[in-house]
Amino acid sequence: MTGYLVTFEGGEGSGKSTQIARLAAHLREAGRDVVITREPGGSPGAEAVRHIILSGMAEGLGPDWEAVLFAAARADHVSELIRPALERGDVVLCDRFHDSTRVYQFAGRAGDRSLMQRLERAALAGTYPDLTIVLDVPADIGSERARRRRGNASADRFEKDDARIQDERRRAFLAIAAEEPERCVVVDGDRPVDTVAAEIRGLVDDRLEARRFETIERSLKLGKGR
Repeated sequence: MTGYLVTFEGGEGSGKSTQIARLAAHLREAGRDVVITREPGGSPGAEAVRHIILSGMAEGLGPDWEAVLFAAARADHVSELIRPALERGDVVLCDRFHDSTRVYQFAGRAGDRSLMQRLERAALAGTYPDLTIVLDVPADIGSERARRRRGNASADRFEKDDARIQDERRRAFLAIAAEEPERCVVVDGDRPVDTVAAEIRGLVDDRLEARRFETIERSLKLGKGR
């Protein structure tokens, strides 16, 4: 696949949607084809599952069954939208992906790591992010942002959790970034929007340019081998 998959992760109110929109505009101005998507959702089947999850209807089934629902939605999302876009050569920007399942359904549950890995392999089928941007914001600030964003609407399944849980999730995202530094980059989201956007633009531009040179080098090597 010739495209590039960038996933955005972080706690509630970390600014993912805002930064995805800023980055997409920048990349399109540079002449790139960009697809914006989200999880849970992004494809018709996954959007149907999104309603079940975020409404809280599946909460009583426990985190394992929630994880199964996420995996089903992700499998549909990957096969119907993400993989075809990557095969076309598009840049795909996804608001949450498999790291959110690792954090929201499995953080602190070391004994269930095997289940997590099996679901992940089945859902992704080899389609892993090229780059993951973890927008890091203190949990209390993120929660307040989320509250202002939804206005009079009710908090969803995950927004309603208390500050302790939100802080645990923040630390879990940072732990994933520390474990996979080649894929994950932590960006301080507790700064002005323009400052954060500029850092992300530079980061993604550098990675895409490096990918272009890798592709050229690979083509040259193949040419010499003929």
